[in-house]
Amino acid sequence: MKSVATAPPTFWVGESGVRSSGNSSSSASSGSTGLAGAAAHAQPLSAYPAKAIRVIVPFGPGGPSDFLVRTLGQKIAESWGQQLVVDHRTGANGVVGAELMARAAPDGYTIGVVTNGTHGINASLFPKLPFDTIKDFAPVTRIGIAPYLLIAHPQLPVRTVKELIALARARPGELVWSAGGSPSQLAAELFKKTAGVNLIVVPYKGNSPAVTATISGEVSLSFGNVAQSMPQVKAGRLRALAIGGLKRSPILPDVPTVAENGYPGFEAGAWYGLLGPAAMPRGIVERQHLEFTRILNLPDVRQRLSAEAYDVIADAPEQFAQAIRAEVAKWAPIVRQAGLRAE
Repeated sequence: MKSVATAPPTFWVGESGVRSSGNSSSSASSGSTGLAGAAAHAQPLSAYPAKAIRVIVPFGPGGPSDFLVRTLGQKIAESWGQQLVVDHRTGANGVVGAELMARAAPDGYTIGVVTNGTHGINASLFPKLPFDTIKDFAPVTRIGIAPYLLIAHPQLPVRTVKELIALARARPGELVWSAGGSPSQLAAELFKKTAGVNLIVVPYKGNSPAVTATISGEVSLSFGNVAQSMPQVKAGRLRALAIGGLKRSPILPDVPTVAENGYPGFEAGAWYGLLGPAAMPRGIVERQHLEFTRILNLPDVRQRLSAEAYDVIADAPEQFAQAIRAEVAKWAPIVRQAGLRAE
């Protein structure tokens, strides 16, 4: 895969004292990482963190990752007296930012936000990645998961998943499904495989255009974000058929899950997690994990995330690592069957 040039970093707070990484040679990167790693091991754990922590976000500003890091950052500033400084590094479906995370100095002052797209789907979607999805990272914790909402244009003559499947089987290859990126596109492919139906999945450049296409009737179906889709559902511009999560959403408690409709174990959504480079000292990983999970379990934080349809996870590093391995295994056959490849 060709190397992708990185864009200038973007920060929420002042850049004083915060260094951003650039494109360095592998030998220079290796040398600096080794020195930083030694320094990280040498510093007293009680002194960590002594400065701001850079959080690489491999997506554009204003998305879910920003909201989640901002929520955590407010509490980190209160407890640790340091800022979480967001560094947006977009490109190649999250690969550019993920590579920077893997190559960062393992001193605990650079971590990143990842998803089941960057650390699950991409492992099969790209012929070759510039890092090892499993070995090159130190998982800290997953923040939470936002289940997808299966939505339909209100004129589509279905109100349940069972009715949708019956219609799709009666009209194979006729119903069109919009997808706002590789995670939602693969979720649609997972639904097709699970239900044994032939639907046409059309990729759009983002979730908003994909949902807009469903509202306008350009397509019949989509997997949308629960919080973003809810106003359209309540206004009657969309019809909610099912939640993609394993349990119902508190925002739409009357909407059943896909699993309840006869497909146990079906799960489609986007999870978000924090990790660092593989050589980050275990003590720092544990310190980060304890603090981030403490924050995620605060009542006001859980309430804020729940209002945006996130289910808090706050798992242990070992559980997060297992989740990444499971995600890679889950999507590999779906990517293969759909014949998808990143260009």
